[in-house]
Amino acid sequence: MSKKMVIHRRQFLRRSLAAAGAAVALPHFVASSALGKGGVVAPSDRIILGAMGVGNRGSYDLGCILQEPDVRVVAIADVQAARRRRAKGMVDKRYGDTKCVTYRDFREMFARKDIDALLIATGPNWHVTAAIMAAKAGKDVYCEKPCTKNIAQSLELAATYQRTGRVFQGGMQRRNMPHFAFAVELAQTGRLGKLTEVHAHPGGMGTSTSGWMPAEKEPPKEEVDWNMYLGPAAWRPYNRRLMNGFNFEKGGGLVGGGILEWGSHCVDQCQWANSADRTAPVEYWPIENGQATAKYANGVKLVVRGDGWGKLGSCPARFEGTKGWVETGDNGDIRVSSPELLVGRGEKIRGYPANNHLRDFFNCVKTRGLPRANHFATCYTHIACHAVNTAIFLKRKLTYDPKKNEFIGDKEANRLRSEALREPWRL
Repeated sequence: MSKKMVIHRRQFLRRSLAAAGAAVALPHFVASSALGKGGVVAPSDRIILGAMGVGNRGSYDLGCILQEPDVRVVAIADVQAARRRRAKGMVDKRYGDTKCVTYRDFREMFARKDIDALLIATGPNWHVTAAIMAAKAGKDVYCEKPCTKNIAQSLELAATYQRTGRVFQGGMQRRNMPHFAFAVELAQTGRLGKLTEVHAHPGGMGTSTSGWMPAEKEPPKEEVDWNMYLGPAAWRPYNRRLMNGFNFEKGGGLVGGGILEWGSHCVDQCQWANSADRTAPVEYWPIENGQATAKYANGVKLVVRGDGWGKLGSCPARFEGTKGWVETGDNGDIRVSSPELLVGRGEKIRGYPANNHLRDFFNCVKTRGLPRANHFATCYTHIACHAVNTAIFLKRKLTYDPKKNEFIGDKEANRLRSEALREPWRL
């Protein structure tokens, strides 16, 4: 982007940090009239982007990004040659040229001075490490989730982005889905009365350890760079199945499990509804009668449960107050305790497309504002998930101090706040 745009960003940076605690507005979409003659964006106004990790989810995100008229994808980094070739084909077809450059080692892409922003859609073993490296390299980042593997990483992610002034958007795209936003609005504006409980359905209530499968012969490094694929995760022998579908670190390591994978969506909705983007619950209980519970300092109860839901699709959330309740999910329906609560609802969208969420990110890259799933929101949503998982793993009640960011009087729980990274990687 041009020097003029960089200066413009710095001016907005001072304003955005000063207003960091303010509510985040709905995403503003780029009007065709602002794109120049014929809707064509001037090169100086384009966001130049690179993508790290272009598997299933990464390819989907890339497809959404290629629809944005003010974004130009110039580079692809992936440890698998087949994915590099496929993603480059997508980009070159979109732009009608062959200018997209591919990298096996993402650090070469991060070092490019012309790149403004990055998509990080690797497996979760890389998310936080790559996101922090990107911020230090002066890049804004849209990062898929789970974004962190433990509490310490969550705090370091937020601290790095606050210190560097870069823009971060966690991949919790339901924050930019109209029906989820409407349900949160009911909770935050008092239309449900005083908020009493928020319910999340993470899709799994167990804990898990990182995967380990029988050793297979490693392919040549140029075809599959297994060592780079593992990155900061603990070493294990190569097995093709570990690279496909849900990555072996999907649950987040020692005390991962489904609560982190889907919780970074549905617990995130609860955090948002309770205006808790800068804090986390202070008390946590392990699973009892099929659900884990937590309580915020303001008395609101967080219920993490795996059953008892209506047919709302994946990732449902429910908010209860003294005057009523609302429930919604990925099928786009909104259920409420009384019909008048539906007044003002937005459009119904099925599924969980990322287009609005990516647009929110790109708008903030330009304005230096805070996206909806910014570094603060991402940090504390993940802390809440990690703390719930820790209580489940240890099978006892835990008390958490969100100011000191430590468990009170529990050395074993505090040891689980962090883990070592494999050499030579550092946060």
